[in-house]
Amino acid sequence: MPLAPAAPDTTGPRAAGPEATEPGTAEPGATLPGWAAERLAGFERHLTAERGLSPHTVRAYLGDVGALLEHVCPLGLDDLAGLDIGLIRAWLAAQHGRGMARTTLARRAAAARAFTAFAHARGWLDTDPGPLLGTPKAGRNLPNVLAQEQLAQVFAASEGAADQAEDAHAAALAWRDTAIMELLYASGIRVSELCGLDVGDIDDGRRTVRVLGKGRKERVVPIGLPAARAVCQWQDAGRPLLVTERSGPAFYLGARGGRLDPRTARRVVHARIQAADGVPDAAPHGLRHSAATHLLEGGADLRSVQEILGHASLATTQIYTHVSVERLLSAYRQAHPRA
Repeated sequence: MPLAPAAPDTTGPRAAGPEATEPGTAEPGATLPGWAAERLAGFERHLTAERGLSPHTVRAYLGDVGALLEHVCPLGLDDLAGLDIGLIRAWLAAQHGRGMARTTLARRAAAARAFTAFAHARGWLDTDPGPLLGTPKAGRNLPNVLAQEQLAQVFAASEGAADQAEDAHAAALAWRDTAIMELLYASGIRVSELCGLDVGDIDDGRRTVRVLGKGRKERVVPIGLPAARAVCQWQDAGRPLLVTERSGPAFYLGARGGRLDPRTARRVVHARIQAADGVPDAAPHGLRHSAATHLLEGGADLRSVQEILGHASLATTQIYTHVSVERLLSAYRQAHPRA
């Protein structure tokens, strides 16, 4: 099957943060009174400068807290000192009544707690009602994971893509796309982390990549030989064909020479997977899930996988053990005569 072309390429600014749910399209706090808008602006500075959260996460938190303030201000609140646990619970209850998903409610509760803790530290609240606020159990779905054989089929389907390119520019994009796929699967990094890589972040000799993750925490992740070869091919033969004055230190580039946008990277992943017959579609995060699961299935310990993925809590990494157990049970039921 011929390689499926990616959608038209775009170039964006340095990668936004990890995937999060957009709270809405309206500007957060657009209808707030002046005092509330000032408090929201202070919270934005706190999230960006002090906590170092990604732009995407900051937008989500601002949207949530803006929605909270827009709910309580019409109720007669004319100063943040009047914000208490009852008002926050009533806000969440109203959204639950409108059928909002439990995952969204959990995120909004977390945003409210972060805001009240910040407000209390600034002296805007005498007491912090946040610790009294429970979090709805969101439930954890098992991540979508491609089998090792399926990923081998994906990589095989894209072999020689650069050789089939019509011109040098198309060949450069093919080398880039191969390097994207190989690095995402080899390292398990997030798509935002991949787009944020700079020249020099990949150590060819040690076969490692230096990643700036959530909360601006840096980690070093090992990569395998196929990924190292693909990355070197892109760096030596592909990137010089796309580099322009606007490229700066960005390692992965868009078609017009700017830093690769996460949306383009997602399109690349979908196109490469769709080019392999019979392989279910998956996003870049699916490659991350697959990498973690295959590491555990191959004998890696949970703590090492936690370090590779950049999880702050081991509990987040443990979901991949559930995936492996489910596969084991499925194989047992299919193969054992008395299952």
